[in-house]
Amino acid sequence: MDLSGFATMDVHLLYSLINTRLRNEYADLQDLAKSQGIDGEALQQRLVKAGYHYDGTLNQFRAGG
Repeated sequence: MDLSGFATMDVHLLYSLINTRLRNEYADLQDLAKSQGIDGEALQQRLVKAGYHYDGTLNQFRAGG
C-alpha cells in the first residue's frame, strides 16, 4: 500500500501498516520515510496526535505516552 496518502488515511490502519513495514522492511522510521518519499516528522506527528509514540529501541509505534 502506498504511504503517500498517510495524512488522510485512517489512523489505526496507518498505525498497523507502519508497524508492519518497520518490522519487516526498514531499519528505522527515517529509513521508511526516505524510502517511501514521505515526511517522517509529519507521519510521526500524525500518529502522536492519535495517542501513539515511536519507540526507536523497538522500532515500533506503541499506544500511550
